[in-house]
Amino acid sequence: MSQSTLVYDIRNSRYLNITGRCTLRCQFCPKHNGSKQVHEYQLDLDHQPKSEEIIPLLGEVGQFDEYVFCGYGEPTLNLATLLEVAREIKRRGGRVRVNTDGLGNLFHRRNILPELSLVVDALSISLNADTEAAYLKHCKPKLKGAYESLWDFIRQAPRYIDQVQVSAIEGLQGVDIDRCRELIGETKAEFKHRKLGVVG
Repeated sequence: MSQSTLVYDIRNSRYLNITGRCTLRCQFCPKHNGSKQVHEYQLDLDHQPKSEEIIPLLGEVGQFDEYVFCGYGEPTLNLATLLEVAREIKRRGGRVRVNTDGLGNLFHRRNILPELSLVVDALSISLNADTEAAYLKHCKPKLKGAYESLWDFIRQAPRYIDQVQVSAIEGLQGVDIDRCRELIGETKAEFKHRKLGVVG
């Protein structure tokens, strides 16, 4: 088996792949369709990496627009590594973004936003559906109350983090992308329109 890819670069950003575990089983996620690859990178992980494995791979902070915690898992599930690595990036003067499904508070059973706010510049939260029914159908959350908890996270996040984007994907059956935009418009977050099958 090829070695796990812990960091990978897309355009001018370095992506950090810190977990293969996830709170969702999204039907549109390539990993549920037999692929754990993004661009030419194989993102399958055989363990949860610790910060000491990731930090030596950060490279020269000045060369990257930002560092993005994003792989085929939910980065907040490996919270200790996320916070330690992000702290180091900030210490070196870098910028940190976390791509999340917004279920970190539900998973950890506490509000993790105050901890994230100390070391994270931007959050990209996946909404993916304008109704709970569509969310359950497409995202298949493993935790009860996921959709409600996601919305709570979206509403709270801008109080802690300067830049919060919330995305929904055009092309999912039964999802009204304009309604998603409207709902996000009622929060202090920014809406990001994505297209099905376009990664990175």
